Amino acid sequence: MAIGSLFASMPLAAKILLGVWEFQEAAAISLICFAIATYLYLKSRARMLTIPDGAEMMDRARQLSASGKMAKAISLLTKTLWLDPKLWQAFQYRAELRASQGDFRGALNDFSEAIRLAPYERHLYLLRARVYSALGQESPAKHDYEIASRLGST
Repeated sequence: MAIGSLFASMPLAAKILLGVWEFQEAAAISLICFAIATYLYLKSRARMLTIPDGAEMMDRARQLSASGKMAKAISLLTKTLWLDPKLWQAFQYRAELRASQGDFRGALNDFSEAIRLAPYERHLYLLRARVYSALGQESPAKHDYEIASRLGST
């Protein structure tokens, strides 16, 4: 910006000091400098915009659920998963919230996705087995308990 201002002031300074309009190209050079400065400024601002951190969003969802705002917490976790679909912990927490709200089908889907992403997390099988049991589906519940038992013994 300073260089652009310098070049923009040259014709006026020449007229005042020398009595003639010199530096005819100064206006074009100053416009180019202003354009470059504007581009660099906007480019640096773009880097300042950050994507929210999944862990921070999950923490905010925990705060919302602790204050009884379950629907907002589930919505925030859905947004978290939209930004980071491999964050199995968000699937787990959303499943727990859904199960506490009585949405067992949604909870099963989320627990299954969490297990797909983190197949060696024993507690996910235990949590999903509890949801199966709540739905009266004892065979899949038993299967999940067996997998959790095998993972616990390794």
